[in-house]
Amino acid sequence: MLKKNEIYRTAVSGFTSEGLGVCRVDGCAVFVPNAAPDEEYDLRITHVGRHAAYGRIERILTASPDRCTRLCPDAKRCGGCDFWHLRYPAECRIKAQRVTDALNRIGGQNLPLVALTPAPTCEGYRNKAQFPVAMGKTGIEAGFFEKGTHNVVPVEHCRIQPVCAEQARSAVLRYARRWSVSAYDETARTGLLRHIYVRHAEATKQVLVCLVVNGERLPHEDDLVDTLRKAVPGLRSVVLNTNTRSGNAVLGETMRTLWGDDAIEDILCGLRFRISPRSFYQVNRTQAERLYGKALAAAGLTGTETVLDLYCGTGTITLCLARQAKRAVGVELVGAAIRDAQENARRNGIGNAEFFCADAGQAAQRLCAAGETPDVIVVDPPRKGLSADVIEAMARMAPQRIVYVSCDPATLARDVRSLTQQGYALTHAEAVDLFPRCAHVETVCRLERVE
Repeated sequence: MLKKNEIYRTAVSGFTSEGLGVCRVDGCAVFVPNAAPDEEYDLRITHVGRHAAYGRIERILTASPDRCTRLCPDAKRCGGCDFWHLRYPAECRIKAQRVTDALNRIGGQNLPLVALTPAPTCEGYRNKAQFPVAMGKTGIEAGFFEKGTHNVVPVEHCRIQPVCAEQARSAVLRYARRWSVSAYDETARTGLLRHIYVRHAEATKQVLVCLVVNGERLPHEDDLVDTLRKAVPGLRSVVLNTNTRSGNAVLGETMRTLWGDDAIEDILCGLRFRISPRSFYQVNRTQAERLYGKALAAAGLTGTETVLDLYCGTGTITLCLARQAKRAVGVELVGAAIRDAQENARRNGIGNAEFFCADAGQAAQRLCAAGETPDVIVVDPPRKGLSADVIEAMARMAPQRIVYVSCDPATLARDVRSLTQQGYALTHAEAVDLFPRCAHVETVCRLERVE
């Protein structure tokens, strides 16, 4: 039995979906932050649970050639990144192995190591930044939550965010200190400023800044706008969001535009999309174009097909599909997203795409009952994957191909197993790294109906 605070000698055998190293001591899995492939450690046990334990590296006995000096001084405290201590090719191998292992062990496949498309850069790629605000030792500050806590780490420069995000954060803090704006205290539910939320359109260079407040107004809003306009090149929009609820949701229901437009515009795969604070939009535009390109290739469209896109969001994938299909249908539960999708279709002059608001499972069952027979179904579900009723309805519609875009290899693999039991075979799988230095990875799979 492992004992807390005891030191054990062990080696890294793999990695978790959160980027933790997996070591084994006396048959027990021990999860270790800041691990590198094939290293051997003297490991101090920090927590012992019923099925696993956690440890801290006390001494590296055999260092990996993949280990490197962190370029980010805040990486160990900040909860955002997991792999700054590794060279990027090693991070890509870990992610590719994770996808492969999930599809083989959970999905019942027998695949060699899947291909992974690396990102061209690990820095400045995120087009969305969310900075929680808190009172610190020197007054109001904004940064990121320390891993596993809601303690705000006031990161001076986040390497994966664009420069405009730091410009906006610094400008808001200058304004807040000038006018003694209080930071929100989530325990007492007092204070005003909760989050600084920045969106950046890479292709058009437009910037949207949204301030989330525990109230309906900020003091001297004109000064806030002036401060941001001077500090942030490309600023297009300043929005105030009211969120007086407790909980972890960043945005509340009410939006008020303080200056400029209520959204910005970006170009993705040659299409123009409006992005509001609520819009779903992939955070890495360059890699999203590659991901969607691979999804289109997997769909194998010739211009004669009807395509059904479940979980369509604001229509990014649907509209890409529509350009190569006879008809594209997008389904999404969030009404605001459907309105955005319809507007995006209009703005891009795409007339063969239609959208309706419904739960994916109910929509799939309704379409099936109505005799809809799509040639291809595309799904890009949330992390929890597909529900059983969605899989059943998809199988009853019997499309020739299913394209599955996934942000979670484990739920993807579970659903691949279910779809193979419904008469489909996995014929292609590959990964795309949309989140360099972070543990997440995207995967595109093609499943074809077995005749």
